[in-house]
Amino acid sequence: MQPPVPDPDPGPHTRLSPPPPERAAEVGRRFGEEARSERPDLATLCLLLGAAADGTLDDAGIDAAQMELDRLAGQLPYRPDGPLAWATAAHRLLGDRSGFHGAPSDYRRLESSLLHEVLRRRRGLPILLSVVWLEVTRRAGAPVYGVALPGHFVVGFGPAGDQVLADPFDGGRVLSGADAQTLVEGATGVPLEPAMLEPADPLDVVRRILNNVRAWAAARPERSEVGLWAVDLSLLMPSHPARLRYDRARLLVQRGDFTDGAEELEEYAGLIEAVDEAAAEKVRGEARSARARLN
Repeated sequence: MQPPVPDPDPGPHTRLSPPPPERAAEVGRRFGEEARSERPDLATLCLLLGAAADGTLDDAGIDAAQMELDRLAGQLPYRPDGPLAWATAAHRLLGDRSGFHGAPSDYRRLESSLLHEVLRRRRGLPILLSVVWLEVTRRAGAPVYGVALPGHFVVGFGPAGDQVLADPFDGGRVLSGADAQTLVEGATGVPLEPAMLEPADPLDVVRRILNNVRAWAAARPERSEVGLWAVDLSLLMPSHPARLRYDRARLLVQRGDFTDGAEELEEYAGLIEAVDEAAAEKVRGEARSARARLN
């Protein structure tokens, strides 16, 4: 992979095309296997997610992205002295020298949730930029982990009591306690609590990325294919809410696949009938309406 350059166009998203069905099935199979493995690899899952979104990302492109993470890791100093030194070294390499950062316009772009595009553009959402920080510094031996603050993902270095937080969206700026408090209060209006600083599990990171993608697609009905592949990957995770099956059924109906959509609505109604008979009947009504649109 050539050294990426900043995307000169921070404007509207590029329309990425999903892969053909055979490739999509292969990507889904590999994603599910990785998600259910004993030690799921965050970078691999994020790159397979990218392959589900972008039909041009083949295995060679996935390998190139992994090599780019390795290349960046090789530029970090050998074993900096303590969490603050690790955070400072990552800020200098990834934020200052390499130009990774985010901006409000990045929230409008699907590419901002795709690791291979974030590596290319040096731009992305907080959680994807955090993935870059995590994967680069982890490869170099840092004691690093994701921290899912409400509304804003950051990274942490070192153990509790000696923890140093950094904000990759802001180029990796090291956060003081007051900075972290401001981020949380701005997102939730409540004080920062110690539980908010716990390390995020890799699968929780991927779930949050998929939630972001589904929210992006939900705001753009013309991009229902994005919502569909994001739901399909979410259903391959080891645990997921049953309501995702309802969301998938509605997306199928929205896309004009009335028969399959109606069948999935009826299956979902059967799942929830024992706990909420009224809701189940309402879903069956949606299934009947979908089938009526075939006439």
